[in-house]
Amino acid sequence: MATNFAKKLIATPGRKIKLDKRDPEDTLGWEKNHKMKSSLVKMIEKLDSLQYLLYAEHKRALLIVLQGLDAAGKDGTIRHVMSGVNPQGCRVTAFKKPTTEELAHDFLWRIHKAVPPIGNIGIFNRSHYEDVLVVRVHNLAPKDVWSRRYDQINRFERTLEENNVKILKFFLHISKDEQKQRFQQRIDDTDRQWKISEADFAERKFWDDYTKAYEAALSNCSTTYAPWYIIPSNKKWFRNLAVSHIIVETLESLHMKFPAPTVDVSKIKLT
Repeated sequence: MATNFAKKLIATPGRKIKLDKRDPEDTLGWEKNHKMKSSLVKMIEKLDSLQYLLYAEHKRALLIVLQGLDAAGKDGTIRHVMSGVNPQGCRVTAFKKPTTEELAHDFLWRIHKAVPPIGNIGIFNRSHYEDVLVVRVHNLAPKDVWSRRYDQINRFERTLEENNVKILKFFLHISKDEQKQRFQQRIDDTDRQWKISEADFAERKFWDDYTKAYEAALSNCSTTYAPWYIIPSNKKWFRNLAVSHIIVETLESLHMKFPAPTVDVSKIKLT
């Protein structure tokens, strides 16, 4: 089944995004069957090969940004989609509440430090977008401060792109009912209870506020050089399938090549 996941799921740059127009149950016609599973396995295998090529070519880096409301599946996406990559060339950074040191700098300071080096893949579990999301919802900074950050983020991401860091941003889109079900699963499953926090449940009260904040971030910061992709994520298997396809499609579009050997291989004689 041929599907251009990137084309169908992109938040088109320059257009206003309304999340109620994006169905979190959508699967683009895919079903959970052997074809889907085969396609996912194929993408994970390709990603392994492409990561090796990215590392060998040593000309650019890949930065993957994962955002979503609580229980959207950021950890699950990392665990399943990136299961085949070499940990030596891949680093995951989870951005929590800023430390005292981080608050003493501009909001992008801690982000820039975590950008992957050339040849590597970096994954952000939450990111610099928290400073136009939670900061906006909870009035942690005045509007005239956080509203300027959209342009600051775009300039920052442009700088990364101009320095050979390819950026992919995924918003994992779930419904409020789906979030409730996942929270209930955590309550019922002793192996998941460790993930429960009072803050997660408290944040449900701000669902509409977060929706507006995400719509603004997606509308203002989806660019040709650092696009946002809105991934329907009620069905975890489709979330994994879509994200893996977009990553592979993007890496393949870079037309990477192995570098020439630094020695004359024909003259090497093993004894």
